[in-house]
Amino acid sequence: MSLLPAIHHVALICSDYARSKAFYSETLGFRIIREVYRKERDSWKLDLEVSPGVSLELFSFPSPPSRPSRPEAQGLRHLAFAVPDIDAVIATLQERGVTCEPVRIDEYTGRRFTFFADPDDLPIELYEQ
Repeated sequence: MSLLPAIHHVALICSDYARSKAFYSETLGFRIIREVYRKERDSWKLDLEVSPGVSLELFSFPSPPSRPSRPEAQGLRHLAFAVPDIDAVIATLQERGVTCEPVRIDEYTGRRFTFFADPDDLPIELYEQ
């Protein structure tokens, strides 16, 4: 068994809290668990449920520096979500104003995948299971 058997959460810092909150909770449909304003940091923290036991923490801070997504840089590359029907998810995202890249095939697994970006241009992958 792995020493680290599961991911508990992923934390993201956004440039525009209201915009990212709407994107992750309304567009992607993650359930809001809690939202707190931390006055001492002038920072919002939003906990979103991705699936049972897995959450996404969305933070705001005054004037955070941008993190490059292109060209690819060291560190976190992207978030990837397993989906049962990639075409259905793409269609729903398109209805909600999100543009996905053309679907590709993973040359090693034969699985279909695509990418779209969050409001801060963080790549998000859909990987068909």
